[in-house]
Amino acid sequence: MTDRRLPRALRQAMPLAREVAVEVAKQYGVCIRPVPLRRLDTHTGRWELIDVPCGSTLEAACPPCAKRNRQLRMAQCREGWHLDHEPTVTPDEPTEEQRWLVEFRADLQARREEAEQLGEDTADWDAAIEGVDAEINEAGMRGNVLGRTAAKRVRSTRRRQDAPDLPKRKMTSTTLGRTFTAQDGKVYRPSLFVTLTLPSYGKVRDGIPADPQTYDYQRAARDALHFSKLVDRFVQNLRRVAGYDMQYFATVEPQQRLAPHLHMAIRGTLPRAELKQIIAATYHQVWWPPADEVRFQGDHLPVWQDETGYLDPDTGEVLPTWDQALDQLDADEDAEPLHVVRFGQQHNIQSVLAGTPAAGKWLGYLTKYLTKSLADPLDATADNPARREHAARLVEALRTEPCSPTCPNWLRYGIQPKGAKPGMLPGRCRGKAHKPDHLGYAGRRVLVSRKWSNKTLAEHRQDRRTWVLEALGQPDQPTDPHRYIWKPVPAGDANVAPLAVRLLRSVAERQRWRAHLQQLEAQNLSATEGRAA
Repeated sequence: MTDRRLPRALRQAMPLAREVAVEVAKQYGVCIRPVPLRRLDTHTGRWELIDVPCGSTLEAACPPCAKRNRQLRMAQCREGWHLDHEPTVTPDEPTEEQRWLVEFRADLQARREEAEQLGEDTADWDAAIEGVDAEINEAGMRGNVLGRTAAKRVRSTRRRQDAPDLPKRKMTSTTLGRTFTAQDGKVYRPSLFVTLTLPSYGKVRDGIPADPQTYDYQRAARDALHFSKLVDRFVQNLRRVAGYDMQYFATVEPQQRLAPHLHMAIRGTLPRAELKQIIAATYHQVWWPPADEVRFQGDHLPVWQDETGYLDPDTGEVLPTWDQALDQLDADEDAEPLHVVRFGQQHNIQSVLAGTPAAGKWLGYLTKYLTKSLADPLDATADNPARREHAARLVEALRTEPCSPTCPNWLRYGIQPKGAKPGMLPGRCRGKAHKPDHLGYAGRRVLVSRKWSNKTLAEHRQDRRTWVLEALGQPDQPTDPHRYIWKPVPAGDANVAPLAVRLLRSVAERQRWRAHLQQLEAQNLSATEGRAA
């Protein structure tokens, strides 16, 4: 205990022991917000209390976990960027159990269709089919036996007249870029690093609109909401022009003006003129019902009626459902999309060679902000009233914009959201895009193509685990995924030690690991010096 005879000012200057313990845990890479779980070993029947890392990607929440996640992403990006062999994956042959499950599923499907033709209730058959579908996935098969069953709305794919045409090459079944041979016989396999931004919404100085009255906040909000679709369209166009299955690793970050922008590592290369043409020709049309005329706001809102839906409070008229609104849009030959999002004029294109300092530089830049929140630029508004007001105006514009077909904001424009239910209020959508911390972007921060490194994130994590265990001289045997059963621990469970105790245990374990690794390094150094002598 602290000596109470010491002066108060001196005692307050002393660091708190618990805070020091947390800082030491951070230094040793220990998660400071571990999640306690109960684990049942089905082989031995033994229950254990296990601390599982929180896995946070944000440095503000848990710096050690955020650092590990960033290093993992860097390893993933590095391995796939300049890959020189085709990342082919051959599915395993189905087992007897998997074949039997599909045969059983076929029998249930036939019986259900027979019952439906006879006009009988199919609820029991549907429940049985649902259970077998779950068993099929648990048995190690991906997807659904039936695939897509719902009809998909399609619109004309004719390009807009205000967008330049795109060249098209015959597709080849490869994911590798071109190689170039120098006069000395050395072969180069260049790749690309591309940064793309959104267009201007008004003149900006130091991230603040020069004239907030003319700054187009509605367009800024809609561009942010649909930015992920624009990125998808860019990848489609990129592959169409390149003529092969071009792979990419990309991250989305906020600019100082709070608009999202994209950093993308691309395997292979294209002429800069073609890449600029692709950027200029890429757009995404949002074919949603019109949302420019506000019909209901404030206290004047649609009312819910059971088995009917939302009604106009004045006339009692039933508001059109989402599907009805789309049908009206499809029937109108002169209809225009709700919004068209494009990239801006500012972009950066860099050629990168594997193993060069530039590759390491751009790799670090690509993953630099992964541990930061999208709303980190908002922290700079604390001492800057102009920036604080700019952020508030953008958040307000996002608050009333529909973010998806299920968004309650459609009621504001006289349309029932998809899957409407009682209690919906415009301006109160709980979607991620409306939260200030996301600034309208609800997509994933990291975008990785399926054949980038030929490994999932879990497999990259396993690689790191294997390296550590081999260095420690411990066996690394793959764990049977069905061996353990995990259950959450109720809050206040007396068997869970206090957080400080659990942190100290983890720090002690890491100390043992480090001491062992240092011992192995010393042995290797001695052996190397002995051979040299």
